[in-house]
Amino acid sequence: MSFVFYLFLVIIGVLFVVFVPLLRNPKRQADPFPAAAALHDFPGSHVIHFPQIRRALAPMDYEFVSQKIPRNALRRMRRERRQVALDYLSALHAEFDRLLRTARVIAALSPEVAARQELERILLTVKFLSRYRMIRLSLWTGFKPLSQLSNLTNLLSGYSVRLEEAIRALGERAADVAEMVSSPDRRRIHPV
Repeated sequence: MSFVFYLFLVIIGVLFVVFVPLLRNPKRQADPFPAAAALHDFPGSHVIHFPQIRRALAPMDYEFVSQKIPRNALRRMRRERRQVALDYLSALHAEFDRLLRTARVIAALSPEVAARQELERILLTVKFLSRYRMIRLSLWTGFKPLSQLSNLTNLLSGYSVRLEEAIRALGERAADVAEMVSSPDRRRIHPV
C-alpha cells in the first residue's frame, strides 16, 4: 500500500474522532446557560482560570511534588489534576456554546449579516471543536497539552471580545434609531 493511502486513513481517522461525538444526542447534558439569557450579562468567563490550570499541569510542579509525597499519592494527584483540566475544558466548551447562541441572536437582529460572516462562524466552530477534541484526547491519554490549551483559551477569549463589540455596535445602532424616532423633527427619518 502506498503512503497516500495511509495518509488518507489517518485523515479519515482524525475526522472520525473529531466529528462523530457531534452526532450524539445533544440533550445528553443539561444546558448550564438557558437560551433566554443569551443577551443578558454573561457570567464570569472560564478563561480567567487558565493560569491555575497551567500551573496544575506544569511539569515543574510535578517534579517538585514527586520529591515530597509517596508514589500512590502522586498518581492520585495526577489523576485529580487531569480531571480538573478535563472539567475546565468542558466549561470552555459550554462557554463556547453560549457564545454561539449569542452570535445567532446577534445575527438575527443585525440586518447586514452577510454569508461571509456566517461562513466565518462555521469555520470558527469547526476550528474550536477540532482543537477541543484533540486536547480532550491528549488529556485522556495522559499528555499535558498546555500550548494547545492556551491556544484554545485565546481563541475563545478573542471570539468573546468580537461578540461584545458586535453587541455594543448593535446597541449603538438601536440608540440612534430610538433617538431618530423620538425626535420632534421626524423629517430626518428616511425609509430604507
